[in-house]
Parts: sequence; C-alpha cells; structure tokens
Amino acid sequence: MRNYLIVANQTLGGPALAAKVAELGADGDTAFHVVVPATRTQEGLTWTAGAARARAARRLERALADFHAMGLRATGNVADESPVLAILDALRTGPFDEILLCTLPSGASKWLKQDLPRRVRKHVSVPLTHFVGDRERELELVAAA
Repeated sequence: MRNYLIVANQTLGGPALAAKVAELGADGDTAFHVVVPATRTQEGLTWTAGAARARAARRLERALADFHAMGLRATGNVADESPVLAILDALRTGPFDEILLCTLPSGASKWLKQDLPRRVRKHVSVPLTHFVGDRERELELVAAA
C-alpha cells in the first residue's frame, strides 16, 4: 500500500488536487492523509487563530467527504500554521511514500513566495511532488469557503 501525505489549504477541494488524487488512488491500494495548515488569512484589518483553524477544518471536512465519495481511504487533520512544521509533525505519525504539495499559482501563492517546496525538500527525505491548482477555479473555491 502506498501512503500519501497531502498538504494543501486554499487549493483543497480544487480540481487539480482531485484529479491527482483520483489518478493515484485508481489502483485502490493507496491511503491519503491530508494536512491543512491553519494559515493566516486576513479579513479586513485583523485575523484570529480560531478563524484560521475553523476555515481549515471546513476545507478538510469537505475534502475528506469528496475523497470518500471517490472510494478513497483518507484521513486528515488541521495543523500548525507553518506548512513546514505541519509536514514535519505529520511525518512523525507514520511512514509516507510521497508528499503532495498543492499551491495556488505563482503570484497568488504565499507558500511559493516563501519558497516552500525548496524548504520542505531541505528538511525531509520523502519524495515531494509540487503541483499548482488552476487559478480561476481555485479562487472561486476560496471565495466560496
């Protein structure tokens, strides 16, 4: 069985991630664990950690329901706001064959501005696949969430 660690936030539930998960899960011998960093999203002049965790939890709940509807084994949790720390924490819970990191496109992605794929590769030996969600569709999903 192959175990995948999915790391996403705003792209969780988008078509790029759904297509990748469907492709990987097609043989049925896969399991996915979704980590959603509770990253700060400023609304107006302030943000709260509670609001960030609640938003991440709603995205996680919807994504897990979608994955289960596709017949996939999937678990998940809301994690530290730092994606690097969230990944390192998740890797302590069990072995993963690959990390799937899904970000918004360059320009819209705070994670890419932070050079997250390179930073993660520096800290882990697990193979990392980075892919970018479709900007227009992902932004629609973000607005709906």
